[in-house]
Amino acid sequence: MADAPQLPDEAEVRARWGAFAWTPANAEKAREIMARYPAGRQMSCTIPFLDLAQRQVGAETNTQGWLPVPVIEFVARELDMPYIRVFEVATFYTMFNLVPVGRYHVQVCGTTPCMLRGSDDVMAACKSRGLKKGHTTADGLFTLTEVECMGNCSSAPMVQINDDNFEDLDYDRTLAILDALAKGESPKTGTQEPGRHTVEPLGGPTTLTAMVSENHDYRGEW
Repeated sequence: MADAPQLPDEAEVRARWGAFAWTPANAEKAREIMARYPAGRQMSCTIPFLDLAQRQVGAETNTQGWLPVPVIEFVARELDMPYIRVFEVATFYTMFNLVPVGRYHVQVCGTTPCMLRGSDDVMAACKSRGLKKGHTTADGLFTLTEVECMGNCSSAPMVQINDDNFEDLDYDRTLAILDALAKGESPKTGTQEPGRHTVEPLGGPTTLTAMVSENHDYRGEW
C-alpha cells in the first residue's frame, strides 16, 4: 500500500532500543499503575504500560513516540506476559504507533460525518503544507495519518494532534493550526468555531429552551 508506513531496520531498532528501561520517574508511575489492580491481574496494566513506554520513547526522541519491538518486549517482561499478548494489544489500538512518527502526529478523521462536513478540505490543507498520508515530513515535524471515528461527530470535521483535538475545521483553520505548531506556538484546542465552547448548537439551543432559560435564571450564567 502506497500510504503504508515503512518499518525501520530491525538491527538498527534493536541497537537503539534493546536496553530500554523505565526512567526513575516512569518506574514510579509504573508501580502506581500496577498497584491499582489485584495481585495476579497485571495483564490489566497492558494498555497504560504501553502508553507510558510510548511517551518515554517520545520524550527521548522529541516526537509523539512509538513502540519499537524491544520496548514491547520490555513491557511483556514487566508484566510477565507472552510477547504476543502485548503485541496484540499494541496492534489493535491506533493510539499506539508501531513505526516512528514526527513531533506532531496529525490524525485526520475520515469517517462519514467528518467526510460530509469537509474532511477532504482538512486533508487538502495538510497536503499543501507538505504532509502525506503514512509519511513524516523531511524536517521530522509532522506525520499524517487518516483514522476512523474519533467521537467528535457533533463538531466535525476534526483532527487529533498528539493528545489534543481540534474541531469545526475547514481548510484555512487547519492551515492556521499547522502553521502555529510549526512556529512552536500552542494553537487553541477544541472547537475552532467563534462563540462555540464545546458542541452546543450553533446559534443557541433549539430544544428544551425553557429548561435552558430556567438554568440561566437560577445560575446566572449561560
